[in-house]
Amino acid sequence: MTHRIGILTGGGDCPGLNAVIRAAVKTAALRGWETLGFRGGYEGLLRPSRYEALDYRQMGALLYRGGTVLGTANKGRFSAKTGHGETRRIDPEIVREARETLEELGVKALVVLGGDGTLSIALQLWEAGIPVVGIPKTIDNDLKATDVTFGF
Repeated sequence: MTHRIGILTGGGDCPGLNAVIRAAVKTAALRGWETLGFRGGYEGLLRPSRYEALDYRQMGALLYRGGTVLGTANKGRFSAKTGHGETRRIDPEIVREARETLEELGVKALVVLGGDGTLSIALQLWEAGIPVVGIPKTIDNDLKATDVTFGF
């Protein structure tokens, strides 16, 4: 059975996103895994889901392209920021739909690139039983527990 992972970018745009996407896809490919890229941040997990299979052999040019080939979002049904560093809980039905999408596609783990809002959503998905790997990024260098992240 082939392992399959998913990857998405959330929050604002910053330098280095495409390079990290490429590195994740390459690492997965070297292990014989498939990678699905979800478009438009977390919204890509909801029906109709928006994803594409990512092929490492077609990703060489990403090292020289700014932004994120997957697109990103910091608004929508997954929006968790309420201001002043506070976050809200995501509607359980939205989390359930995201989990069902990942299960239907055979995605065993989700790689999430994002800042404090995106990673707070990742925590909620993990609490709901979805295996998540968070990759911190920020253009503001305002993430707790990190000295510097890519994008800054």
